[in-house]
Amino acid sequence: MFDIEAELKKLPAKPGVYIMHDKDDKIIYVGKAISLKNRVRQYFRKNNKTQRIQNMVSLIDHFEYIVTENEAEALILECNLIKKNMPKFNVLLKDDKTYPYIKVNIQAEYPDVYITRRILNDGAKYFGPYANSGAAKEMVDFIKEKFKIRQCRSFKYKDRPCLNYQIKKCFAPCMGYISKEDYRKQIDEIINILEGKTDKLIKDLEQEMQEESSKMNFEKAAYIRDKINAINRISEKQKVSNINENDIDVIGIARNNFEICVEVFFVRKSKMIGREHYFYKELLDESNEEIISGFIKQYYIGREFLPSKIMVKYDIEDKDLIELLLTQQSEKKVEIKTPQKGEKLRLVEMAENNALVTLNNKENDGYSVVNELQQVLNLNKPPRKVETFDISNISGEFMVAGMSVMLDGIIRKNMARRFKIKTVFGQDDPRCMNEVITRRLKHSINNTNDKGFGKLPDLILVDGGITQIRAAQEAVKSLGIKLPIYGMVKNDKHQTRALINDERKEFEISEKLMKTITLFQDSVHDTAIGYHRKLRDQSITKSVLDEIPGVGTMKKAMLLKKFGSIENIAKASAEEISEIKGINEELAQNIIQYLQ
Repeated sequence: MFDIEAELKKLPAKPGVYIMHDKDDKIIYVGKAISLKNRVRQYFRKNNKTQRIQNMVSLIDHFEYIVTENEAEALILECNLIKKNMPKFNVLLKDDKTYPYIKVNIQAEYPDVYITRRILNDGAKYFGPYANSGAAKEMVDFIKEKFKIRQCRSFKYKDRPCLNYQIKKCFAPCMGYISKEDYRKQIDEIINILEGKTDKLIKDLEQEMQEESSKMNFEKAAYIRDKINAINRISEKQKVSNINENDIDVIGIARNNFEICVEVFFVRKSKMIGREHYFYKELLDESNEEIISGFIKQYYIGREFLPSKIMVKYDIEDKDLIELLLTQQSEKKVEIKTPQKGEKLRLVEMAENNALVTLNNKENDGYSVVNELQQVLNLNKPPRKVETFDISNISGEFMVAGMSVMLDGIIRKNMARRFKIKTVFGQDDPRCMNEVITRRLKHSINNTNDKGFGKLPDLILVDGGITQIRAAQEAVKSLGIKLPIYGMVKNDKHQTRALINDERKEFEISEKLMKTITLFQDSVHDTAIGYHRKLRDQSITKSVLDEIPGVGTMKKAMLLKKFGSIENIAKASAEEISEIKGINEELAQNIIQYLQ
């Protein structure tokens, strides 16, 4: 047995990483420390801990630690362990996607421009990151349309030009219709645009347009004019400030009573090239400084491309150490700045304001669903917590139910629950519905939160008709409580078309609410049918293969891997079955005989 007090005394006063485990040996928190002895002991002493940390400490069954040479090594190890194990009490960047970049392969004879998510040391130029592929694609489409560079990725000389030349979308370098020098000039102009150097480019193009016009080359002059107008539009669209620095990421944070939003602006050469946001529900009692510090470590350490500056509103913990690691990682100086005035402060405030707008928009979308439900169904109070239930079985076999939860208009997948039917035998969906809702409501009434059901719902929606609604009403009535209960009616395309009460009255809903309820209905259906399939597959495997003498765990796994299902094994010949290692012809015959 792990004696926490005894283990605390063994902790060394050295830098390292500590790892907290629960009783199931699951990692619930990872942290770093300059002194493991001092840091880990703090968790188990009476002091002013946040509610989140108190909850974490109450779940700790045992801990382990790894001693490192220095604090920098501990920070890297901490980040790696968090990314690998995703502990529930750490600040988690759950989106581990790679961002798109625009690549110009300047080493090629006729360079092309395209989107990539990998940065290689291949001599090419990379621009980004772009917050999403749509923003990057828009820029690449603009470049290819206005500069008529090659569209094909695999370049080779041809006997005749392709369709892109015919429709005036390419100068056909594959046919030699444009010289290498003129093509390279196009590429240089593209690079200037991507680097934000448009002022000089536009002046040069205006001069070139005048020259072509004076030579009576009006078609070429018109082409240059259109290019200038397009560059002006794209430049104006991106410009956000007068800051003349290269690569800057700006981080803003906003919070309400339910959630926190962290917003990142990508600014390159005074151009806004994109943004991204992340939501956190579990960190409401953490300070903004702690959240931003955790976010920066998770977001930037280990990333291929790093900005030269990261601008935030708050002074963060480990700022100097993080700067050092990021500088070593990118082989260029990376700074974390907290601007106090001027354009840079305005940019940070813009990021914070946008984070708040993003958060409010999400909240408003959710509350519009809640408000419409209240109005349409004439409820006494807003249904902030809505639960829906669905029954799944085949001819009364492997009967289960699924429950899905919508909180403040947002479907919360982590709150979904699954039930095995215990008191109903044979196919009787209404009785199953009655049992499941009774069991679920008792958890809240009896205050048994071990399953995490929380408080009672404000509204119940059942996946079914009148009989399901009435079965749910009987369950509620038997417990002496009152809850509004409605059914979800589907159309011919299996989409929710309306809500219905126990008198078959249909309540029309808006298209937006219809989509939300359809997703809600699909969510509970997936929960129920997924659990049903799991139990069915487990039951089939256990009840048949495990009962055959001579077939153990390994042979069972190899049989299922080779044939895919019990049915396929039963149809196979003894010769086919005996091809599996460890199964001779006699055992193969026994398997077939048993299954048939």
